[in-house]
Amino acid sequence: MNTEFINNIGLTHYLVLAALLFVMGMAGVLLRRNVIVLLMSIELMLNSVNLTFVAFSKYLGLLDGHIMVFFVMTIAAAEAAVGLALAVSIFKRFNEVNIRFFEHLKG
Repeated sequence: MNTEFINNIGLTHYLVLAALLFVMGMAGVLLRRNVIVLLMSIELMLNSVNLTFVAFSKYLGLLDGHIMVFFVMTIAAAEAAVGLALAVSIFKRFNEVNIRFFEHLKG
C-alpha cells in the first residue's frame, strides 16, 4: 500500500474537512425542523470543532487540543442527554417533534 499519500495529509486537509462538517451541521440546524435531526446536527458541529482541536494540537505538538476534546465531548454528551430527554417528554405530551409546532405555544 502506498503510504506517501497518508504522510502528505497536512493541517489544511483537516481544517477543510472540519469546515465541511461544520457547514453540514449548520445546514441541518437551519433547514431541518425535526428535534432529533437538530440534535444530531449540533453533535456534528461539535465533532467538527473536536477535529479542529486535534488537528491544531497535532500541528503544534501540544496536548492542549486533546484535553479540550475531552471537555467538549463531556458537554456534548450532557447536551445530547438533556436534549433527547426533552424531545421524548415533548413527544409524549404533544405527539409532535416538529419545531414549527412549538412556535405557536405561549406560556
